[in-house]
Amino acid sequence: MADATNSVSTIRWDTIEAELDNFGCAMLKGALSRTQCQSIAAGYPDDSQFRKRIVMSRHGFGRGEYKYFSYPLPDDINGLRQSLYPPLATIANRWNEMMGIDVRYPARHEAFIERCHAAGQDRPTPLLLEYGEGDYNCLHQDIYGEHVFPLQVAFLLSRPQEDFTGGEFVLTEQRPRMQSRVEIVPLGQGDAVIFPVSQRPVKGTRGHYRVNMRHGVSRLRSGKRHTLGIIFHDSK
Repeated sequence: MADATNSVSTIRWDTIEAELDNFGCAMLKGALSRTQCQSIAAGYPDDSQFRKRIVMSRHGFGRGEYKYFSYPLPDDINGLRQSLYPPLATIANRWNEMMGIDVRYPARHEAFIERCHAAGQDRPTPLLLEYGEGDYNCLHQDIYGEHVFPLQVAFLLSRPQEDFTGGEFVLTEQRPRMQSRVEIVPLGQGDAVIFPVSQRPVKGTRGHYRVNMRHGVSRLRSGKRHTLGIIFHDSK
């Protein structure tokens, strides 16, 4: 996964930051190669690298399933988590300042994870998701405890229109006293989307205010879809 982690340094983070500010999400085109996507997705049946399997229908989360990786994380997954965190922490700190939230995030992911573990959040949250025909993921927020990093990243590992149809990544944004706004992110294989876990700042006439964000996946019409999720805080 060296190519993927090295490519983080070539990302135009000013452009990513502007897209997050304006639209609440930003795409990383071609973040993973086809070979890397296939390798990660092929590991889904290997339960030795996971700590837990969730069948979504049992919990009212939708249909489909996902598995949380266990520690130590695979090198490629850990590399993505470590390399993406520092530039996102800069954005997260600016967002919290605009929203009047006192929490600030350290420059290194290891330091933030130490904060999580000290509070009893010591279970890793990166995950692989698998959807089949008719499966979907209800709108939700990935909050696992007191310490929450406000941005996360999802990588599409499958090929739209070839491996599956349907299954679009969806974001909704609820502003005060307004109807919800919907954003559909047109991901290709190897693309990633950066998006808020729960809230983001929006500039109004009297300064910035908070809007509530949720994300999900629309119904698969056919085929099979795999996604890698990188969440930066750990779970209780």
